[in-house]
Amino acid sequence: MLIAIDHGNYAIKTVHHSFVSGLSEHTVKPPITDEILEYEGKYWTLSGRRLNYMRDKTQDDRYFILTMFAIAKELESAGQYQPMERIQLAVGLPPEHYGVLRDKFAQYFKRTGAIRFTYRDKTYNLFIDRVMVFPQAYAAVIPQSGMIVHTLRIFVVDIGGYTTDVLLLKNGKPDLQFCRSLETGIITMNNEIIRKVGALHDMRIEDEHIHAVLSGENTILPEDVKATIREATKLHAKDILNQLRELQVDLRSNPAIFIGGGSILLRPFLETSPLVAQASFVDSPNANALGYDILGRKSLSLRSHA
Repeated sequence: MLIAIDHGNYAIKTVHHSFVSGLSEHTVKPPITDEILEYEGKYWTLSGRRLNYMRDKTQDDRYFILTMFAIAKELESAGQYQPMERIQLAVGLPPEHYGVLRDKFAQYFKRTGAIRFTYRDKTYNLFIDRVMVFPQAYAAVIPQSGMIVHTLRIFVVDIGGYTTDVLLLKNGKPDLQFCRSLETGIITMNNEIIRKVGALHDMRIEDEHIHAVLSGENTILPEDVKATIREATKLHAKDILNQLRELQVDLRSNPAIFIGGGSILLRPFLETSPLVAQASFVDSPNANALGYDILGRKSLSLRSHA
């Protein structure tokens, strides 16, 4: 079974699921939830508090644990529980890190023998037969390949949890000699907004409050706090575009495709900016995972016919 996973700094995304990249470790089985994963004598639950940013996610086992949660959720969605399952993984890395970390990232998931864990009181024995690593951002626009293959130059801008990744496509093909990563993602923005609201309004807010305001959801926050959040978001969007210009990414002379959960939140500020001439938006936060799935199936098909 092929399972595609986008290991975001803010959230883990699969084709069918999305959850915060946060974990809690327990020495005894927690009594308050059934969504418990047991692995190598420890119990793990998902947390709403994300892990600290890691450029190299192979530093410890936490992203591997999150991967097992993602795999279990996808197997549940398939509705066919098997205590033993053979898996092919399709994952990705930011374009700027792709060449350096690709082999290390693939090896991180390739464990010897069966990976045995329990999730929701069901025991799984997984064999990961193959790990395919693809460039993030490029994967997300694969469903639109019919359009971009006829475009001379187009920038894909992926605003994620901690980074904003930029990739140049020439006639639909990625130019990996031109890919950049800026530490200007939504986590950075949220931290600044939380600091600013605390200083101006003497109020403690969380990421969820910011997301709710920018998504137009109902909150009990005062109007002046909401205005501060929107104004700070507008400044952050402008800062991203200005930093891109410093990297010779001029979106006044080149079209752009914005992807990632951050792009969805910043869309009202990006599409009305005078620094952006022509922009389209991929609305699904699962876009990279969907792209990995398409690329993974194509790779497996080519391999079977080789």
